[in-house]
Amino acid sequence: MFNPSRQDARRFFFDIWSKHKAQEALGDLERQTLGILFAHPEYQPIVDHPDRYMEQEWPPELGETNPFLHMSLHLAIEEQRTIDQPFGIRSLYAQLALRLGDEHAAQHAMMDCLAEMIWQAQRAQTPPDVNVYLSAVRARLGMGAEDAPRPTLDQL
Repeated sequence: MFNPSRQDARRFFFDIWSKHKAQEALGDLERQTLGILFAHPEYQPIVDHPDRYMEQEWPPELGETNPFLHMSLHLAIEEQRTIDQPFGIRSLYAQLALRLGDEHAAQHAMMDCLAEMIWQAQRAQTPPDVNVYLSAVRARLGMGAEDAPRPTLDQL
């Protein structure tokens, strides 16, 4: 499994922005990431200065959003949508985008749900529960919980 360090993950964003500025060819994932950077012009000055931001902290308790975490969550939502994992997330995403009238807003809504699942797992010191995530997304759509809960990682 691929498990990048914080520096590796940040370097990925810095390198893509550098390649873009140098007009170098980008792979599929890099083009997708560049699209996220275009959708977030407020992060472009950050990826322009790896020397300044490689080790920067963005403490949530001070109300700061970590731009690298934010962009990584966008990538996670895109991957989920593309491969429809967890199963049915592609349809929920499409419904949310339709309801909100904007795919970027739908991604942000889903990111809140994904972050909630992660926070609950960290707080309880348990594996992430896909049911928490799906229930939160479904709640955004005014839907109830699924008929049968899905197994969590520790139940597989």
